Amino acid sequence: MTKIKTRQLLTYTVFVAPAVIIFTLIILIPFLRAILYSFQDWNGISSDIRWAGWDNYQRIFSDTGFIKSLIFTSKYVIVTTILLNLLGLALALVLNLALKTKNLLRTAFFLPYVIGSVIIGFIWQFIITQWFPEIGAATGWALFQKNWLSLPNFAFWALVLVTIWHSVGYFMIIYLAALQGVPKDILEAADIDGAGRLKQLWFVVLPLIRPAMTINLFLAISNGFKGFDLNFALTKGGPFGTTESLALHIYLDAFTKNLFTYASAKSVLFFLVLAIITIIQVAAMKRREVEA
Repeated sequence: MTKIKTRQLLTYTVFVAPAVIIFTLIILIPFLRAILYSFQDWNGISSDIRWAGWDNYQRIFSDTGFIKSLIFTSKYVIVTTILLNLLGLALALVLNLALKTKNLLRTAFFLPYVIGSVIIGFIWQFIITQWFPEIGAATGWALFQKNWLSLPNFAFWALVLVTIWHSVGYFMIIYLAALQGVPKDILEAADIDGAGRLKQLWFVVLPLIRPAMTINLFLAISNGFKGFDLNFALTKGGPFGTTESLALHIYLDAFTKNLFTYASAKSVLFFLVLAIITIIQVAAMKRREVEA
């Protein structure tokens, strides 16, 4: 091996090794240990660790709390994915126009995403419990006179509302970057051919920004399934566990009920479900990109 190749290898190692070590220590090893724990029986505290085999996995399918959380999370993911992408695209289309205040508006819409989800959850908890009743009393609107966080249906939409407010700016930025990459000569050619704004959007713009749509769908689905901090800060799974996401459900099993290995089995199953859904979604969208 020549000195140049040795030096290149050493340089690559110096830059890559820290990331590999951190990834191994923080993600890979805990993930492998979670798989091992899922086949054991342990409360996370005592020194008595017994082998359980497939018992934890078999127990999951009769766990009504897990199924309830799965249904809620699926509903939450579907609603937030649709709204985040539709509103993110709509905002990007508007802010891609020649507006004088477009830079200010872009910053304003993106700013909530910079704030931590836990802080956002507590802020909106205060707004919903303290300000909404005052708005309802001042306007007479029955919608604001109810305690959203104590009613199951309202608590769900409160969580959706805060999620959209917090994350739509990030999706807008991705769509905006894709829109600015659409060649203007193609749009001018479509305009000369008689295509209106809607036809240009449907037949020209949307096919060209499908890579951004793939990214945003992936982010919305994965973040929706993994959602924990906002759920924990805003509703804590209430009322009566009706807004308990899968991530929060697994956390509560592990750290409040001391069902450590049972929660590990749920997390492994959760990972498999999320991986399958993500692979199918990305493969389908990539195929559409190729066809386009």
